[in-house]
Amino acid sequence: MLRSVVPFSVGFAALAASVAVAEPVQPLFEPVEISPHVYDGGWEHFVGGGVAAFDCDGDELLELYAAGGENPATLFRNRSGASIAFEAQTPEALRLIGVTGAYPLDIDGDGVLDLAVLRVGPDALMRGLGDCRFEPFAEELGFVSGNRWTTAFSATWEAGETLPTLAFGTYVDRNDPDGPFEACDATLLYRPDGARYRAPEELRPGYCALSMLFSDWKRVGRADLRVSNDRHYYVRGGQEQLWSMDPEPRLYTADEGWREYALWGMGIASRDVTGDGYPDVYLTSMGDQKFQVFDPEAGGPVWEDATYERGTSAHRPHIGSDGRPSTGWHSAFGDVNNDGRDDIFVAKGNVEQMPVAAMEDPNTLLVQDAEGAFSERSVAAGVASMARSRGGALVDLDNDGRLDLTVVNRRAPMEIFENVTEGGNWLLVSLEVDGANPRAVGSFIELRIGDRVQTREVTVGGGHASGHAGYEHFGLGGAQEPEIRVIWPDGETSDWRMAEANSVLKIAR
Repeated sequence: MLRSVVPFSVGFAALAASVAVAEPVQPLFEPVEISPHVYDGGWEHFVGGGVAAFDCDGDELLELYAAGGENPATLFRNRSGASIAFEAQTPEALRLIGVTGAYPLDIDGDGVLDLAVLRVGPDALMRGLGDCRFEPFAEELGFVSGNRWTTAFSATWEAGETLPTLAFGTYVDRNDPDGPFEACDATLLYRPDGARYRAPEELRPGYCALSMLFSDWKRVGRADLRVSNDRHYYVRGGQEQLWSMDPEPRLYTADEGWREYALWGMGIASRDVTGDGYPDVYLTSMGDQKFQVFDPEAGGPVWEDATYERGTSAHRPHIGSDGRPSTGWHSAFGDVNNDGRDDIFVAKGNVEQMPVAAMEDPNTLLVQDAEGAFSERSVAAGVASMARSRGGALVDLDNDGRLDLTVVNRRAPMEIFENVTEGGNWLLVSLEVDGANPRAVGSFIELRIGDRVQTREVTVGGGHASGHAGYEHFGLGGAQEPEIRVIWPDGETSDWRMAEANSVLKIAR
């Protein structure tokens, strides 16, 4: 069933017809004042610093739950009206110390979003009770977490299961007396057994994960687990990983097409940029950032590097006098000017005082043109912060069809930027399913304009310690009536239907 909400009236829609040109519309953001919140702490909080964006009070506006490290985590209630506004209002259950990041998902299928909270210390699964109230899930769920240092997370629903499979990526083993170098901890995989979780499986070797993502990369109805690792601590032998989610998980091999690839991996972003229907990836690093295009003809897990071809390396600061390499953290795809082409945001900042990397390292906003090339636009857009940025969220905070930006900074206040770009048309889409997996994680949304199709995989994970659960945003350029369909997690495909530009569309199975 398709249900279209009354379209928003937006002044910038009149410019839509002029958007689909080679020179993209320059995005523009304005800062939003909020109560100060800082991610801080010692060396165990050099990494992390994420934010979860999700609606916890049922008004369809996204709240923000920001990690604090040694400071308490903070929940910002969304009070947006004519402009974006937030109020710091944290329930006691979420006022946790040692939080590195958080991801929203509906674990128990009751229609209320829950939170997976990553920590230095025991991780937590917090059950949403409505009106932004939370409590730890009951012991009957079977989830038990140890004294770990968790820096990555992803989740998926495997076939026939009512509970999601959860993956927690750990960093250095806090209990290894010979650490921290060459002391990377394992990835912990929690698979359900009916209505509760089994003891976690340790996926080894672990190479100090800083981002992970379950993705159905080959479009067969099953998600595998991609892990991006920090080679600063694995020193030798480590690489990026792709785990095949067989009954006994295993790493893909070179014989299957997987290519050994090592970088200081910080974040993963996934989106079909090329238009072939398969997810491409953007990987952040200390040094250049990597844009890799999936090769569907190879028959295996093969991504080809397109970093310099597309202009996405963002390997050094683009303003200032510091010419040392950049350090990328959270990354996200999103169409910030609604021209129908995805752009890329990268949060940047020195780990702390690493002399080999830039200290003045502004955040990056790469805007895509009609030829598929990207160019740096963060300064003119107003988002080139010089703080030590970590996690973030590129999401629509006030449902006006424009992607806003939240950035969590280390030892500096969190920042929110409202998108005021006069760009093209847009569509906000949500999926609804009765029972388990009510937000249809694992679905693919296809949006067709003429002979061009935008493909969106619904996932939980990626980024750097930051996740969101809200509307899927599509930029439409000048299109007024795009067509849309859904490939549901079990492979059933809906018919193509017409949608109305500048509206919110809720699709119920």
